Amino acid sequence: MEEIRLTCRCGQTAMVAAGRPIIAAECHCTSCRTAAGMMEALPDAVPERVPTGGTQFVLQRKDRVTFADDQDRLRCFRLTPNATTRRVIATCCNTPMFLEFSAGHWLSLYAARWPDGERPAMDLRTMTKDRISGDPLPDDMPNPKSHTASFMFRLLGAWVAMGFRNPKITAGQKEMTLHG
Repeated sequence: MEEIRLTCRCGQTAMVAAGRPIIAAECHCTSCRTAAGMMEALPDAVPERVPTGGTQFVLQRKDRVTFADDQDRLRCFRLTPNATTRRVIATCCNTPMFLEFSAGHWLSLYAARWPDGERPAMDLRTMTKDRISGDPLPDDMPNPKSHTASFMFRLLGAWVAMGFRNPKITAGQKEMTLHG
């Protein structure tokens, strides 16, 4: 199974993704846009949003992502205290690493962590109904208003292949506070 090492911008924090991703998607939901703005406001942070305003993720099975021993630099935040998603940042250089939906069997890895030339091509944009800009989106990939049946089937297929397990991710459990 092919593996790829994904690092923060300064290279001090790493994770390894193995095997083919579930899907690569550019999310335009309000939560992803809000979180991206908060992360981009951190000292020395770089933009995560692409020119269309979305945030690009590569969804990977939880059982196919491992973390280096240097997890002490990983911190998470939630948009609200009861949010079911947490976003994890490498605090050494304020680099977003992944998003975890607690009930999910996958991690949404920030696509910018892939080395140049190795990043999976985006399969689609999703949640475009939440966009603020009225500018038309390029037609270089599908632009559905919400998650498509194909998107959901890919997630379901991965879960079936995992034996309906939802492995616990211990990396990045320490909380941090970001202000929006």
